[in-house]
Amino acid sequence: MIVLIAPEKDLPNEIDILHELFQEGLEYYHLRKPDKDVQAYATYLNKIDTSYHNRIVIHEHHELINTFNLKGIHFQEQQRIDHLDNPGRYFKNLSLFGKTISSSFHDPKELEDCYFEFDYHLLSPVFSSISKESITGRGFDVNGIDKRIIGMGGVTEDNLKTFDTLGYKGIGVLGGIWNSEIPVTVFKKMKQHFQ
Repeated sequence: MIVLIAPEKDLPNEIDILHELFQEGLEYYHLRKPDKDVQAYATYLNKIDTSYHNRIVIHEHHELINTFNLKGIHFQEQQRIDHLDNPGRYFKNLSLFGKTISSSFHDPKELEDCYFEFDYHLLSPVFSSISKESITGRGFDVNGIDKRIIGMGGVTEDNLKTFDTLGYKGIGVLGGIWNSEIPVTVFKKMKQHFQ
């Protein structure tokens, strides 16, 4: 399983590259643009062919799940802490039937102890980040945790086997693809690993 995280700042040709990635089989695109308001998020989504909307998971402006046929919603760590004490209230006005709900974690123990059943969990940093140079990898081994955990941080086509060995069910990648001169080619190589 490959989760591709959107670059925080829009890149030249980003939507064109994204369409190529969808055509190559990208199933999980996490739209995370913290500087965009709800209208800018909607404008971004409207640039993407509607046939791919069901592969997009949004990190902010969860109410857009009611307007667009999206794959699901994602909770950043702080968002989860702030809202999931009373999930019934948070989810009340969201159309989530058949949608995924995922969350970010930065500590394996917190992930293991989390009572809420997410469809999958992003855990970082496994290795030192490519997109954020100040983030040092911690090599989390999750073999003992019986949850669907996706490893993030420092993902390259060369270390995918190590993620397998550490017990991850997939990878979450940002810089490893978006910082590449050949993002679609890199994605295809990563995808081959999971087939």
